[in-house]
Amino acid sequence: MKKVEAIIKPFKLDEVREALSEIGVTGLTVTEVKGFGRQKGHTELYRGAEYVVDFLPKVKVEVIVSETLVERAIEAIVKAAHTGKSGDGKIFVTSVEQVVRIRTGESGEAAV
Repeated sequence: MKKVEAIIKPFKLDEVREALSEIGVTGLTVTEVKGFGRQKGHTELYRGAEYVVDFLPKVKVEVIVSETLVERAIEAIVKAAHTGKSGDGKIFVTSVEQVVRIRTGESGEAAV
């Protein structure tokens, strides 16, 4: 099993969720996060005063998928989250040692 984490622009969340659902991903976790990459924030004007926004709002989507679904999940996220502009995000894939469903005690693939 693999954990696929994607940091994306907030307005792309629904498209990413739908794309993952279409390939058979049944559950995901979403967290509102802040951060910056190469764009290093931007300046904004508020009531005539200019200020720097260092950390930009982002959304982190986390899914646990089988090894056979990893590439399809990555492709679905890239296609749905892509705008072609700086700050589109990143995807991280890590191995998952064990999963246990608390309600039933199931573990491994059955718990996903």
